[in-house]
Amino acid sequence: MNLRNSIAALLWWRRKHRQRLTDERFVLLIALIVGVCTAFAGIVLKWIIYEIKDLLTYNFSDMDANWLYLVFPAVGILITLLFTKYIVRDDISHGVTKILFAIARKQSKIKLHNTWTSVVASAITIGFGGSVGAEAPIVLTGSAIGSNLGRLFRLSDKQMMLLVGCGAAGAVAGIFKAPIAGLVFVLEVLMIDLTMSSLLPLLVSCVTAAAVTFAISGTEPTFYFTPTDGLVVGSTPAYILLGVACGLIALYFTRTMNWLEGRFRKIGSTTRFGISGQYRKYLFGASMLALLIFLFPSLYGEGYELIELLMNGQGPADWNTAMNGSFFAGHSQFLLLYLALVILTKVFASTATNGAGGCGGIFAPSLFLGCIAGFVFARVWNIYDVLGIQVCENNFAMLGMCGLMSGVMHAPLTGIFLIAELTGGYNLFLPLMMVSVGAYLTIRFFEPHSIYAMRLAQRGQLLTHNTDRSILTLISIDSVIQHYDKVLYPEMTLGDVASQVATSKNHVFPVVNRQMQLVGVVYLDDIRHLVFRPELFGQFRVSQLMAQPPARLGTEDSMDSVVKTFDNTHAWTLPVVDNNGMFVGFIRKSTILTVYRKLLADYSND
Repeated sequence: MNLRNSIAALLWWRRKHRQRLTDERFVLLIALIVGVCTAFAGIVLKWIIYEIKDLLTYNFSDMDANWLYLVFPAVGILITLLFTKYIVRDDISHGVTKILFAIARKQSKIKLHNTWTSVVASAITIGFGGSVGAEAPIVLTGSAIGSNLGRLFRLSDKQMMLLVGCGAAGAVAGIFKAPIAGLVFVLEVLMIDLTMSSLLPLLVSCVTAAAVTFAISGTEPTFYFTPTDGLVVGSTPAYILLGVACGLIALYFTRTMNWLEGRFRKIGSTTRFGISGQYRKYLFGASMLALLIFLFPSLYGEGYELIELLMNGQGPADWNTAMNGSFFAGHSQFLLLYLALVILTKVFASTATNGAGGCGGIFAPSLFLGCIAGFVFARVWNIYDVLGIQVCENNFAMLGMCGLMSGVMHAPLTGIFLIAELTGGYNLFLPLMMVSVGAYLTIRFFEPHSIYAMRLAQRGQLLTHNTDRSILTLISIDSVIQHYDKVLYPEMTLGDVASQVATSKNHVFPVVNRQMQLVGVVYLDDIRHLVFRPELFGQFRVSQLMAQPPARLGTEDSMDSVVKTFDNTHAWTLPVVDNNGMFVGFIRKSTILTVYRKLLADYSND
């Protein structure tokens, strides 16, 4: 009751100050609050992860295999699985995909529990060794904070979408100490268009989150990095080829992850030997993850220690410590082989973590893979003295992070600004641009959508910068269906049809069988010459009067495909059926045009 009173008081205060505190100013105030909250959420999440990891691994040997690597990841995922199943009771994986779906199909509404559950689940998963990142869960947390504050103050759909973006931008800006990257991430990945009404709230969230993080954890970049030199013009071919290599590795990562997730879904759909699909996924995924981490300890957690080692190592003596704790330790001649195997297996470890029931994202895996890829590329280049040019391994490790992130996320600007802010390597800005563009163009040749957007795009549920397609995506098919209280049956007479026509404003009537499956339609224009002649009422049956519609729409169809069907058939009214052929209602083109125009006006009013 106290909570309800508090909410009522807030809404009363909002109404009272509406003249001075306009909607635009109020959104700015909420954006500031979102920035503060996301910054604290990111700081807490990182602190919990490091505390758990330090507690579990502080006495691990550097030179010998550590058998507890076979235990800790499985325990962490089990705890996360039980937490999700019995406390959350909802799916909290694929954070960025959930945000994209909420923007496109749920009026930017994200469940309240997402403001904290992803933090708890990902902290346990990663702290115990799950080979994923904390950034996507914190992005979901930030977006959930923005969404629920918008719902609390009953803001419009457009303002709700903006606050979801503010939460995501603040999360990236805070956890990475990268305010510019937070803004660009929302524009590139979440597809929120940059307008004057959206720019200021996004900037407020980014700057606030970054400032709070700086105040608590210092102003140093996330990764300590001192570039050996800036742009070396003679190394331009190496920069370009590194971008292509990163694009191909991003393609491998994306397609392998999608394939593995499909395998996990198949495992989860069946019960064998009395074990439910959910626990079969856990046993399979946890076993795979534990074995991979035991063989390659670098896969444990986010892997940020290896990133700093490769970017700042002063030579083979430092770089060889990357193999510590593995069977490769002490064998410097196997360094490149070890790192190549880590590149190949990282996607299996990350997918196994989430597939088994863990919670985490692919920000950190992208950075991790990119750093290793850049380092390996530079080492091989130098060993074989390609073009007679020697390149800096440390710089290329940093550039590789940009390439992988740009390729996996299809976000070249995000990759450039994020890595520049993460490392402070601004004097390598031009090489960052070369690598980022090379990786992006390479993967776009094979995959039109990012790893986040792939499934939504296939279902027509992805918001894009194409205004027409975005507006159609925002229209729910349920919102344009006209439902009918009365239907016709094939055995009915013309008289029965006439009685319906007399009490209806419709010009088309559904004909169904006794199972409510659509068998045809009756158009008023086709029977107009008969319906006003009572002497014919008993001579015609509906089965004689009905016709087949030019097409049938499905309840799962996207609005983009619905509009294409109308265009192809030149129809103005089409029936909608479910997966079993059951009649649901009709959609009129005029209704779609009316809703389309309203949404276009709402989202263009800047």
